[in-house]
Amino acid sequence: MAEPIHILMCAPDHYDVDYVINPWMEGNIHKSSRDRAVKQWSKLNHVLNDLAKVDLVQGQLGVPDMVFTANAGLVLGDNVVLSRFFHPERQGEEPYFKKWFEEKGFNVFELPKDLPFEGAGDALLDREGRWLWAGYGFRSELDSHPYIAKCLDIEVLSLRLIDDRFYHLDTCFCPLTDGYLLYYPEAFDSYSNHVIEKRVPAEKRIAIAEADAINFACNTVNVQHTVVMNKASDNLKQRLGDVGFSVIETPLTEFLKAGGAAKCLTLRINEPVLPDVHASTPVESRVIQMVGHLLDAGIMNRVLDLVVDNGGSFKVLNFNLGIERQSTSAADVRISAPDHEVMEEIMSQLIEIGVVAPSDEVSNARSETCEQTGVAPDDFYVTNIYPTEVRIQDQWIRVQKQRMDGAIVIGDGPEGTTAQCKILRDLEQGDRVVVGVEGIRTMRKTANRELKANDEFSFMAAGVSSERRVELVVEQIAWELRQIRDRGGKVVVTAGPVVIHTGGAKHLSSLIRDGYIQGLLGGNAIAVHDIEQSLMGTSLGVDMQKGTPVRGGHRHHLKVINTVRRYGSIHQSVEQGVITQGIMYECVKHNVPFALAGSIRDDGPLPDTQMDLIKAQEEYAQLLEGTDMILMLSTMLHSIGVGNMTPAGVKMVCVDINPAVVTKLSDRGSVESIGIVTDVGLFLSLLVNQLDKLTSPYQTI
Repeated sequence: MAEPIHILMCAPDHYDVDYVINPWMEGNIHKSSRDRAVKQWSKLNHVLNDLAKVDLVQGQLGVPDMVFTANAGLVLGDNVVLSRFFHPERQGEEPYFKKWFEEKGFNVFELPKDLPFEGAGDALLDREGRWLWAGYGFRSELDSHPYIAKCLDIEVLSLRLIDDRFYHLDTCFCPLTDGYLLYYPEAFDSYSNHVIEKRVPAEKRIAIAEADAINFACNTVNVQHTVVMNKASDNLKQRLGDVGFSVIETPLTEFLKAGGAAKCLTLRINEPVLPDVHASTPVESRVIQMVGHLLDAGIMNRVLDLVVDNGGSFKVLNFNLGIERQSTSAADVRISAPDHEVMEEIMSQLIEIGVVAPSDEVSNARSETCEQTGVAPDDFYVTNIYPTEVRIQDQWIRVQKQRMDGAIVIGDGPEGTTAQCKILRDLEQGDRVVVGVEGIRTMRKTANRELKANDEFSFMAAGVSSERRVELVVEQIAWELRQIRDRGGKVVVTAGPVVIHTGGAKHLSSLIRDGYIQGLLGGNAIAVHDIEQSLMGTSLGVDMQKGTPVRGGHRHHLKVINTVRRYGSIHQSVEQGVITQGIMYECVKHNVPFALAGSIRDDGPLPDTQMDLIKAQEEYAQLLEGTDMILMLSTMLHSIGVGNMTPAGVKMVCVDINPAVVTKLSDRGSVESIGIVTDVGLFLSLLVNQLDKLTSPYQTI
């Protein structure tokens, strides 16, 4: 005859809600009725004594939550992993539970003191004994899972909790007899739900609704084909009945005030061991290093938040705080992830921030060969805008032609091994492409704690300037434009037709004429409407002087396109004296190259407009090489496209009346970018006026 199930409970002699350590406790301090609590616990105890053998541990004054014995530890066979409580309020329970287990002859394993793990509240055995489900996110740390796997010699599957109402795994997850699972999917992140779905067949998963979840229907004691719980809806009882389970409801409302119910009040202490099940866990850990103004610039918080938000865990191993105001800090942090795939995702994002592996742990980058033209190997490293280096044969090599959303191709040149970014369509069969995240680092500027007024372009801080600051920002942009021009640098403008509609054409023309612009990017529309204004004084048929529609003006842009097509190109139209003013005129007259990318909506188009999208991208990329600053003027799609082609270090100014546009450009992460929410015509007018105020180095004094 099989041994009866043994369950450990603790009478609520000292139970009360004395503090708040979960959302259920809020507003319930000292509002639990001792009499009702005793009555409800006694009813549960009576029900379970009919189904199993119940042992008791003596409650203690000062630790009111000791009644929730599920958190005493995790038992498998003769071994128990004792809990390390996250909150100080519960840490006083540990010695009492330890003493009880030792007196009963269990082998007691204790985790490191600073590693939270809350027993069977966050670790639930598959009822067939095949593996252990382990939760993390609120009370238990992911780093505890490898310890548990080793101590109990069992496979551990990690599940991340994301709803603080369900702070323990057993509040929203209950493995049942015959491989069934009762759970609330919304309590878990997408990765964890995927893990669950891979292990438990659809016909065995009983997903519950929120109404049942908040009544702690998953906080259930399962004995063979009986489930004992606080409360269940008729629908849930029917679903459980359909698969062979009988439901016993026993109200536990007084314990819900502290965030617990039937399962929380019990701990199974005779879990059987299967001889063919052994330790295994996909949890992966790595050590990273950070250097910089980690606290002042918010780098430390950003890194740690990124790790947690992506389903990982961390432990700060070393932290050396800078002792002076301008001193940098350094930190070594061990990060853990539930499996290799999640670790790779976390690391790829951390690389963008500039974290690196310790020098004695750096591996060479891995590469795989392209088997098909235009197709990268699986798991290829996706590049970002920041200067990147890859480690090849124990040497760091700078990646050339840095850009966002490309692959890194390793090659052999006259001077040795090379690395460069390639977009997917340019990959060739046989190219060696970097895969994974090993041996890759980005070179980020150390953010200063405080930028002085004289620092070059110090206002660039990846922000969105409000309307009231436009004049101040324009002054600083004008200063930088003058500096770039004087040292022979390069400024490229990407502009939309709104520049023309808002009266900005004459100001942009002035910038080109005075040598501030060395390249123009746009679409068919800006050129068409600029030439329309030049030839007919209208833009989209609206008189630019009076602001009123002109009779037949809706045909003007087509007449302009037809005229330019007759002469063969914009250049020829200028040379033949047809176009005598405007943006395109100044580009031709001052040898400023331009690239016009077409779209499906373009009329005509102009003969200069490149309607092949791939060729247009290539022309854009070529014109952007060596750029020091980009002015993005009211053209969302072209600006975003240009931003993706541009490496970090290029200053970008995005001007648009729509805040969403400038925010999107700022969000790409470059610290040299700024967004200005204003009318682009006003911006250009202010910019030209400010430049006129500056003393030109070309003038003789």
